Parts: sequence; C-alpha cells; structure tokens
Amino acid sequence: MVEKRSGSSGAFVGGLLIGAAVGAITGLLVAPKTGRETRQLLKKSASALPDIAEDLSTTVQLQADRLSESALRNWDGTLTRLREAIAAGVEASQRDRQMALDRDDDPRSEVSNHSHDSSLT
Repeated sequence: MVEKRSGSSGAFVGGLLIGAAVGAITGLLVAPKTGRETRQLLKKSASALPDIAEDLSTTVQLQADRLSESALRNWDGTLTRLREAIAAGVEASQRDRQMALDRDDDPRSEVSNHSHDSSLT
C-alpha cells in the first residue's frame, strides 16, 4: 500500500510540472503584453523547459527504481514460499514412501496380508 502512495506522489509531481509548463505557456500567449515582452517571456520559459524535463525525468527514474525494487522484493518472497512448499512436498512424499516401505517390511503386515488373501480364496 505504501508503494501505491509513492507511485501516485510521483505521478502528482510529474503532472504538476507538466501543468505548470502548459499553464505558463498559455498565460504568456493570452496575456496583454507587447510582442517584445511576450518573446522575452517565451525565451525565459523555453530556457526553463530543460530543467523541468530533467526534473520530470528524475522523478520518473525514481519511480521506476522503486517499482523495480518492489517487484524484486515480491519475487524474492514468492520464490521463498515456493521453495518452502516444494521442500514440504518432498518431505511428505519421502515420509509416505518410508511408511509404505515400513509396512511392507513389517512381519505383522505379512500375516495380515496372508490372512486376507486366504479369506479371499
């Protein structure tokens, strides 16, 4: 659940940066300024775009790293549970096999098997 929060905060920051850039450009285009003033503002805004893009890139990279780490942790946990389940299955199979072998080796089971066999004839 914490991972979802960090993912949505990254999306929020990215949306905030993009929204700020779009809002600044829109504001410049509809503002009642002279052509020279508008060009200067556009130039300043254009010079800020690489910084905004870098911030957005960094945010996206951080989110990708967090998601990758989370996926790796989940995979490790799943792999551990799978190994434990396989080990438990192998152990149970060996125990059942040993019990079957012990029954076959038990002389009492031979007597009871013969008595059952003779009652069938």
